[in-house]
Amino acid sequence: MSEPVTLITGTRKGIGRALAEHYLALGHQVYGCSRQETDLEAARYRHFPLDVTDEKAVRQMLADIRREAGGLDHVVNNAGIASMNHALLTPMATVRSMLDTNVAGTFLVSREAAKVMKARAFGRIVNVISVAAPLRLEGEAVYAASKSAVQTLTQILARELAPFGITVNAVGPGPIMTDLIRSVPKEALDRLLERQAIRRMGTGDDVINVVDFFLRRESDFITGQSLFLGGVS
Repeated sequence: MSEPVTLITGTRKGIGRALAEHYLALGHQVYGCSRQETDLEAARYRHFPLDVTDEKAVRQMLADIRREAGGLDHVVNNAGIASMNHALLTPMATVRSMLDTNVAGTFLVSREAAKVMKARAFGRIVNVISVAAPLRLEGEAVYAASKSAVQTLTQILARELAPFGITVNAVGPGPIMTDLIRSVPKEALDRLLERQAIRRMGTGDDVINVVDFFLRRESDFITGQSLFLGGVS
């Protein structure tokens, strides 16, 4: 197929939905997934209702994409879950769920996608991390730890997949008005913004701008990088 083929995880709402709509508008063949069905309907969009930690389902999704589209150019690992709790109040079920989805899910989708991409000796993988890690945000110990793990995963996958023409990078958004942020008290949100160089909320367009850059063919010499938004380092 002549149009780029792009897989985005977590497309039912939020940043993932915005990314899916953006790349559909650019003429990509877009595949998306989430645990629930979506109301996003487009001629060049197919949705897979699955959990990114389900190895059998993820492998079947990539097999379907290979069969239908003939290959895969881009993956954006956006699917993730978060929970804001003091460490002393965080149950192990929450810990396991976040690590499974954020770390294992990102690894699993990347692994299976790379198997498809290497046949064409080209691919772009972009992982979504978070400023919660470099800011060491209180109340997000496990979430920040999971995103730190994804950052390290990004760096190592970049080295392992470079011989196949596949780059692996990461974008770390600041607070964006998603379901998670809506539940954060204003005082806590204001304190978070004070720790950014650019003290405003992020937008989906801010994330899309970075993903666009990483996906460009001209970005073939950029890999293993993590770009945090808002002036966080």
